[in-house]
Amino acid sequence: MPRVAALYRHPIKGFTPEQCDELTIQPDGRVAGDRVLAFRFADATEPEQRDGLDYWPKSKGLALESFPSLATLRVTFDHETQRVRIAHDDALLVDMVLDDEGRAELVEIVTAFVLDSPEWKLLQREGRLPLALVGDGERSRFQDRARGFVSVHSEASVDALSAALGQTVDDRRFRSNVVIEGADAWDELAWAGEVRIGDLRFTAEGPIVRCLATHANPDTGIRDAKVLTTLTRGVGLPEPTLGRLLLLNGVTGSVDDTGGAGGVIRVGDEVTIG
Repeated sequence: MPRVAALYRHPIKGFTPEQCDELTIQPDGRVAGDRVLAFRFADATEPEQRDGLDYWPKSKGLALESFPSLATLRVTFDHETQRVRIAHDDALLVDMVLDDEGRAELVEIVTAFVLDSPEWKLLQREGRLPLALVGDGERSRFQDRARGFVSVHSEASVDALSAALGQTVDDRRFRSNVVIEGADAWDELAWAGEVRIGDLRFTAEGPIVRCLATHANPDTGIRDAKVLTTLTRGVGLPEPTLGRLLLLNGVTGSVDDTGGAGGVIRVGDEVTIG
């Protein structure tokens, strides 16, 4: 029986994940505390609209796709106290509450870090500075899609990719919320219909087409694995896909069993397909 092997959330869009023992899935289908903050370029602080919903293109802010050095920053977030900690090489860079003073210091520290990284020239382009920290620390707003989804992949798929690459790659490269054990490699790409994780019911949506963020080593911030071409030319997939998006339907046995209710996913929860 497939089970949940690991859970992750990403408090700041485009930065490293926090590993968690459980995740709260909100009624809108998003993970609580996931992508609740983002560093945006000066000319892109307002959201775009897609399907009547706010949409924040990752290309218009700091993200691993263009700034792989961000992978080396370790972020923890306490959503109850609204406190953000960012460390690098075991050194604490900043530990601040999300008030005006704390936000200003976060922007200052992160800007200085990027300007001292190999990607510093990217911040010199017109309209990029000063960076702006957007998000209230409560609402999960900065996913790559306007609708709320939970992202999932299997350990076996990453193991199969590692074999094709000839090197071991880490689950964190793929920035999924849920990692599954006990499923065969690439099974998640064929999921259809209902997927249950613990007491929560989801609908399997499209597979996740990956980007250059997956090339960045989550420990060193160096692009050291050609994930995209290996998924297509090495593994033989028509697109560089790994993982699946899940859309929340509801909670098994709830009063409102037609959707609209959230719940909790825990490490060890059983996963049922179909």
